[in-house]
Amino acid sequence: MTVLFDTCIVIDVLQKRTPFCDQAMRLLEAVSDRKIKGVLTAKSITDIYYLMRKNLHNEEQARTLLDKLFLLFDIADTCRSDCRNALLSAVTDYEDAVMIQTAKRINADCIVTRNIKDYQPSDVPVYLPEELLRLP
Repeated sequence: MTVLFDTCIVIDVLQKRTPFCDQAMRLLEAVSDRKIKGVLTAKSITDIYYLMRKNLHNEEQARTLLDKLFLLFDIADTCRSDCRNALLSAVTDYEDAVMIQTAKRINADCIVTRNIKDYQPSDVPVYLPEELLRLP
């Protein structure tokens, strides 16, 4: 199963945000164990870098964290058609609409996020972490 991860799931783990980090960590472990194929967008990578550099106050540590993510996740580019199709979609949150369009283009099976309300309506199934963890 190919899962496009929303930025918040990775940040939950990296910043140990409770009560969300436990389920997010279980998802990252599933990626590490190759039970699911985890994908991040290039934009998520830049957002994660920015947030972690700001949180850690350390450029080198932020870059080291990104390097680890590159080993764990595939990275999907966001292209012009994703951005354009997101503008034309019924999803009102543009950033999330771009994620949906990227997920569709790369044939992801689903998206995992804590913010499913902004992903509606979506052609791609969108799950909360606890919902995805319950799938067979």
